[in-house]
Amino acid sequence: MKLVLASSSPRRSALLAAIGYTFEVRATDVDETPLPDETGEALVRRLADAKARAVACGPGEIVLAADTTVVCAGVILNKPEDDAEAAAMLRQLSGRAHDVYTGVTLRHADGEEAFVERTTVWFAPLDEEEIAWYVASGEPLGKAGAYGIQGRASRFVTRVEGSYPNVVGLPVAQVAKLLAKYVQPAS
Repeated sequence: MKLVLASSSPRRSALLAAIGYTFEVRATDVDETPLPDETGEALVRRLADAKARAVACGPGEIVLAADTTVVCAGVILNKPEDDAEAAAMLRQLSGRAHDVYTGVTLRHADGEEAFVERTTVWFAPLDEEEIAWYVASGEPLGKAGAYGIQGRASRFVTRVEGSYPNVVGLPVAQVAKLLAKYVQPAS
């Protein structure tokens, strides 16, 4: 079976490669706007499904799609549109816990399999100087919740409960278990 990753995320590609899989990237363009009253869990499930279905799946291929979002106090924090929105998100995360959800869908000739992984992350209290420093780095843009746990924002994280790679963008242990039924990692 040939594995296809329906994502242009360099973080997802790196995580999948790190656990030994070879794959082809076929990025998709799906509207990631949450629906009215949609939960973070429902959002990532819907978007992973949509991304998997948006990529052609030929004979002998399986498509892996994922979507990640951050939810703090019931509010979905997707990717910030600008520095001001990134700073506002970081203020919201400051000194509290939030949940990171990743929806994963695997599509193949016999149908689809999907799951959602949740990880809870705690942030230290952030002052305006730290927020300004981090926003100026450019790292918050393009990342759910306006941070990348694997980068400079790691200095803000005081605790993680659940899958760390899930926060980066792909819950690799669960994905590896799912993929093992269809394709093996390279030796």
